[in-house]
Amino acid sequence: MFDLDVLLPDFWSIMDAVPVTLAMAVTIFIISTLLGGLLAFIEHKKIPVLRQLVVVYKITFKGIPMVVVIFLAYYGLPLALQSMSSLLGVEINAHAMPNWAIIIIALTACVAAFQAEVVKGALNSFDSGQSDAAHSLGYSNGQLFRRVLFPQIIVAAIPDLANSFMVIMKALSLAFAIEVVDIFAQAQLTAALNFYYLEAFLIAVVFYMVIAYVVTKVADKIEAALRVRT
Repeated sequence: MFDLDVLLPDFWSIMDAVPVTLAMAVTIFIISTLLGGLLAFIEHKKIPVLRQLVVVYKITFKGIPMVVVIFLAYYGLPLALQSMSSLLGVEINAHAMPNWAIIIIALTACVAAFQAEVVKGALNSFDSGQSDAAHSLGYSNGQLFRRVLFPQIIVAAIPDLANSFMVIMKALSLAFAIEVVDIFAQAQLTAALNFYYLEAFLIAVVFYMVIAYVVTKVADKIEAALRVRT
């Protein structure tokens, strides 16, 4: 039976996980976007060898389920770091790596493969004739990037980047597999205490919807502001 009386206590309980979830999501989004941008630039410029490595990277991380990558990172990262530290003669306890750091690394690696496609698409939409025109006006490569290329590709990429952020939010629900508590995991833990699972999950849905609404509105405002400037 649906119980309205548990909604408010459950709301505050699940609310505790919102700042942590957003902090992890923002961190993953920023790092994966920067890494994806670098991968896209390498592929766009067709840099030998590196381009082939980028293609292999994208195929690998777009093909393997995120939950598999999470477990590979959970069991493999400490061993890899321990081995590297031993080779360098540095004594560290890699097994003490916090699980939240592992989930950030694992999801960043996965999302970067998709972000690379977003940035690549934005780069391909750029008219190369503008580069020639800018150079004819005496623009340096740095000025070309700052004043012409970047403003246009970021406008083209904003809708997909906003979608990527929400993909990260949903992917973080997998973090509970290695005992990292996000919004969904907190809903599970809260419901396990009082057995009102429907109420807890509905509250989690509301949080996700509010975050999605805010992200969409912010992305729309940024895109509109940049279009005016360009």
